[in-house]
Amino acid sequence: MATTITNAASTQRKLLRARSAAVKLAQLSTGEKNALLLAMASAIETNAESILKANREDLRSSGLEGAMQDRLLLTRARVGEMAAGVREVAALPDPIGETLAEWTRPNGLLIRKVRVPLGVVGIIYESRPNVTVDTAALALKTGNAVVLRGGKEAAQSNQRLAEILAAVPGVPGGAIELLDSSGRQSVRDLIKARGLVDVIIPRGGTGLITFVTENSVVPVIETGAGNCHIFVDESADFDMADALVINAKTQRPSVCNAAEKLLVHDRVAREYVPRIVVKLIEAGVEVRGDGKSRSLASGLNVGPAEEQDWYEEYLRLCLAIRVVADVDEAVAHINRYSTKHSDCIVTSNEGNARKFLREVDSAVVYWNASTRFTDGGEFGFGAEMGVSTQKLHCRGPFALAELTSSKYEIVGTGQVR
Repeated sequence: MATTITNAASTQRKLLRARSAAVKLAQLSTGEKNALLLAMASAIETNAESILKANREDLRSSGLEGAMQDRLLLTRARVGEMAAGVREVAALPDPIGETLAEWTRPNGLLIRKVRVPLGVVGIIYESRPNVTVDTAALALKTGNAVVLRGGKEAAQSNQRLAEILAAVPGVPGGAIELLDSSGRQSVRDLIKARGLVDVIIPRGGTGLITFVTENSVVPVIETGAGNCHIFVDESADFDMADALVINAKTQRPSVCNAAEKLLVHDRVAREYVPRIVVKLIEAGVEVRGDGKSRSLASGLNVGPAEEQDWYEEYLRLCLAIRVVADVDEAVAHINRYSTKHSDCIVTSNEGNARKFLREVDSAVVYWNASTRFTDGGEFGFGAEMGVSTQKLHCRGPFALAELTSSKYEIVGTGQVR
């Protein structure tokens, strides 16, 4: 009990510091914020060895394997990518102070709608230390304080990164706060901190996201799991389809924009299913399938896909295949089973492509491109806070613009009502 009380008190102190810092951050000029970001990028590079040392300690104690270990792993190249991402954020336009709309009423009142910071942003995430840097950079650029609650498996990496970023001269005290990750109490404290925290962003598995959205009294921007689909239409170029499927599944299978399901048009399934199954197996992918795809891939190692498979986000080298009658059945399947993250059609039929783009109810919908592009950096945002699969406030990869709110500035000349 004493430990719980101590941790709760520590969280409260950090949240109060963050609230105080948010006021100061909101007053920084674009030039001041960019200078701090560039200094952060340099500090990351200068301290690369200590970051890697902390990460090695996490890897030794985490017990993670395979794809989940890859999410935690930092290399010198990945540290360099983090620094580069911070510099990209510095180079982007500053949304704060942007005039969204302006008009004059018949009585002479000038009404102006402008972007302002959200205030204090809390983010709860798992495994990936790069999230510490990405979110801190985006928050600072938008004049927000950030409260970080990473996973216990990355505790040493996150601690070192947060220390480096917060120690940059000129960063207001409390601008970057890291909460204890040894137990769930800090999560509970954070999501109950209405009045101190303005928004919560959960990033991770469905269990974490469900817990936060069901229990938070602070507004939540929900990032979603990625049960992503690729539909190979009857007019698809098979070479293109092969490249997209293999890339989307194998390039980094542990992330939310990796493909998990493959739908194949019935008219080309006899030729395409065996072809892609061979390539997937050669790439080390466990393949599951419905009855028809298993029959077409007879003699190959294709396991049965159960009903639960169509809902599951594997996050590993596993993919399930289903044969569908046409684009309508593909759309219906995706809208039933997907997590509304990222889904793709491979086709040369523009009508089918437009139908797919229009009717698939997902945050990001692709025509002839890998789902792996659903990423703030790939969209030109420098970094991202996450990929939102909800519809209010923001959807898809969200970054600077989505970390703002707005207010109205009214200029009068003595008008009374």
